[in-house]
Amino acid sequence: MRTFILSFFLLFNTLNFVSAQNNENEKELIKNVIQTAYIDGLHNKGELDLIEEGFHPGFNLLGVRDNSLTVYPIYTWIESYKKRKTDDPAPLSTEQKITCNYLQIDITGNAAMSKIELYKNGSLLFTDYLFLYKFNEGWRIVSKIYYKHN
Repeated sequence: MRTFILSFFLLFNTLNFVSAQNNENEKELIKNVIQTAYIDGLHNKGELDLIEEGFHPGFNLLGVRDNSLTVYPIYTWIESYKKRKTDDPAPLSTEQKITCNYLQIDITGNAAMSKIELYKNGSLLFTDYLFLYKFNEGWRIVSKIYYKHN
């Protein structure tokens, strides 16, 4: 009986370790999608194909203006990105680039939420809540809500 209990305890701890390790790997994959598609991509004039890989075509940015919900779909955001990149094709300077601080990533099955802070030249601009689903292609950003700091 003691052998059974010891074996069960070791198996339980091993499974918990493997699960925790897998969760950390998934968090790194999520950070990579956010960094390449959202931060380096949309904000810092990165590569369009990486933006399109990281965002689901049904993505919506949700906001509140004048006590009404606003919806900004990804295709509109990408058009604005293309115009910005065409109007000023030069790479951004260090002072112009947006940087990101990851505050939290929470994963349940194939759903995830990431809370991040966006900075420009050391000043806090936004706190974003990005929502992701894991598809066959990997993690993709499907929605965003945010708070704009003064």
